[in-house]
Amino acid sequence: MLLDASDSQLILVDYQERLMPVLWEGPQALANAMRLAQAAARLQVPVWGTEQNPDKLGGNDPALRALCRRTLPKMHFSAVADGLADCLRPPAPRAPAGNARSLPKHLQKPMEPAAPARATLLVAGCEAHVCLLQTALELMEQELDVWVVTDACTSRTERNRDAAFDRLAGAGAELVTTEMVIFEWLRSAEHPCFRELHALIK
Repeated sequence: MLLDASDSQLILVDYQERLMPVLWEGPQALANAMRLAQAAARLQVPVWGTEQNPDKLGGNDPALRALCRRTLPKMHFSAVADGLADCLRPPAPRAPAGNARSLPKHLQKPMEPAAPARATLLVAGCEAHVCLLQTALELMEQELDVWVVTDACTSRTERNRDAAFDRLAGAGAELVTTEMVIFEWLRSAEHPCFRELHALIK
């Protein structure tokens, strides 16, 4: 199955100013996250950011943060516990007005939570074996389709990062790279954005 830009959302986990300098190949991971966010913005793919304990670790890279629709502060390692899943879903339909006696029976049932309008979630971030891993696993527990962009992820050590990829793949996440994502979103060299996005990865 190929990625479809019209069904995708991008989640960028904890690219924080005080964290990035101590991460293995941090500059490369951040550069790929920027490429993803720029491509997503051009193709109208929603981009969400998270920041772990921003008072202590600082905010996300400012240029990356500017490309996010919203950046969610969190204290849990998984962003799901701090409300990420609610951001990914469209607003719930309003309950019908009126009292129970005046409503038809089918309108008296409790409303089901809305499913994401865009159910394919591309996730990248830091640290891969902690916040990214726990966020991705909890999204998968909610039966969402999770793709991890490996070259935009990092940890303090390569071993920790790779262990996260092994566990995520075993749990059913798809592992992809930045170029795979961008070219699948484009699908064709005739796409109107091809030249612009191709320039991002040259």
